[in-house]
Amino acid sequence: MNLKTQITKIHYDKNAKGLFVAVLDFAAWFYGIGSGFKNVLYDKNILKPKKVDAYVISVGNLTTGGVGKTPVVAEISKYLIAKGEKVAIVSRGYGGKLSNKNINIISDGKEIFYDAQMAGDEPYWLAGNAKGAVVITSKNRYEASKYAVENFGVTKIILDDGFQHRKLYRDLDIVLMDSEKTFGREKLLPAGPLREGFEAFGRIDKFVVVSKSFDHAKAQILANAMEKEMNIPFFVCKTEPDYIYNIKTGEKLNSGSKISAVSGIGQPEQFYAFLKDYNILNTVTFDDHHKYDETELPDGIIVTTEKDAVKMKNFQRDDIYALKLKTVLDVEGLLS
Repeated sequence: MNLKTQITKIHYDKNAKGLFVAVLDFAAWFYGIGSGFKNVLYDKNILKPKKVDAYVISVGNLTTGGVGKTPVVAEISKYLIAKGEKVAIVSRGYGGKLSNKNINIISDGKEIFYDAQMAGDEPYWLAGNAKGAVVITSKNRYEASKYAVENFGVTKIILDDGFQHRKLYRDLDIVLMDSEKTFGREKLLPAGPLREGFEAFGRIDKFVVVSKSFDHAKAQILANAMEKEMNIPFFVCKTEPDYIYNIKTGEKLNSGSKISAVSGIGQPEQFYAFLKDYNILNTVTFDDHHKYDETELPDGIIVTTEKDAVKMKNFQRDDIYALKLKTVLDVEGLLS
């Protein structure tokens, strides 16, 4: 377990104590000063976001990763494409080998030009699952969005993880929260998972509580309570296991099969819980955005997430399976 993973565990432990925790709490004050100063400059119109000739939707969160943004981005994209819109998804491209100083066309909506190692696991997954959408990675979201409009005739742009990226003007700000993890210790980075303070609620147009569970009642109760308190429209996104399939043949895996569960995601506990109908021999947890080597995987049938599976497609073995999730969300209400 590396330092980043250790700190992430502290982020969601409200009883965390000790010298290291105290150091993180102290460091959070400096992070807050920098984050707050930037937001003040934008809030006071000293700095102004740049506009492009398209409707821009930002899908982001107040906390660090593992909330479930990527499937929501895909659902929004598919909905808009079905309505006849030309959609581009713009991502920073975290974890990919391509330089995000450039504008990288991962997909033109028809063909995927890079693998997961080059593009990053999330942009690559979006290129395969949000079919018809242009997928672009770049650190400069404004230039990337402008490029999408000028070269692909894009009418709708979805910023993947764009809430803190205030350089680009957006028409709709959607923020997500995990129903179980919520805001953790409710402290700013690096002491907690918050990327900015709760004053950011003033910029949110729509809020989505993501429920990765078999029982969504808790998420609905939480959403109802927060909607009354925050006076922001709240929605519940229900994420559930659908089926498990072989990443090479597509063959489905029978329940009760003996498996090793492997993941390298932000919040693996919920993934493992989704495998309750299988005989889990062991769980192997890597750090988020882990770059896999075939030799480090256990023997026997492996079940992993789709995000991890895109980095295993070129492996020689044919006993790797991925969990397909289904996402239930009122996209029409979310965008109206």
